Amino acid sequence: MLFESPINLKMNDADVIYYPNFFNKNESDIYFKSLLNNLNWKQDTITVFGKSYLQPRLTAFYASNSNTYTYSNIEMKPHLFSGDLLKIKNSIETEVGINFTSCLANLYRDGKDSNGWHADDEKELGKNPIIASVSFGEERVFHFKHKLEKTQKKKLILKHGSLLLMKGETQKNWLHQIPKTKKDIGKRINLTFRIIA
Repeated sequence: MLFESPINLKMNDADVIYYPNFFNKNESDIYFKSLLNNLNWKQDTITVFGKSYLQPRLTAFYASNSNTYTYSNIEMKPHLFSGDLLKIKNSIETEVGINFTSCLANLYRDGKDSNGWHADDEKELGKNPIIASVSFGEERVFHFKHKLEKTQKKKLILKHGSLLLMKGETQKNWLHQIPKTKKDIGKRINLTFRIIA
């Protein structure tokens, strides 16, 4: 696979590597259309501080096993990996040398869809989770902030076909988000591969 050299973001208390064009534009265009049309997208209701509302994005959950994934009081039961999603998974695993069991997919329909500050640190993911996050479609801003050192922040534009690999103590020490934007933008699909044993 040919792509630009990966970029180490050099964040304290973290291990984050960014591949700007892990998939080329042609591959990315094909995968975007395929995932948009073929994944089992749904919109869950989440409850925060006693109030329930629809998540500001659509999600789908896939795995190579039957293990569920729970976050924000939502229990997700997996569909089995297949088709282009399995091809994407295999490409990432070949490059980074890690076998992922599960994938939480997010569909951001426009700039109003978002994902608030959080860490991917649910108990199912174990200690020091490894997250491989692939983006297809519209570019979106991705923010990091350190949990304790409030002045430590990082901003990144996640490009069409890019891969963001988060390892080590990243989830322990940092939060991340996809903020809303008032820009008139199109759809973005994000695949977050993870290990749920």
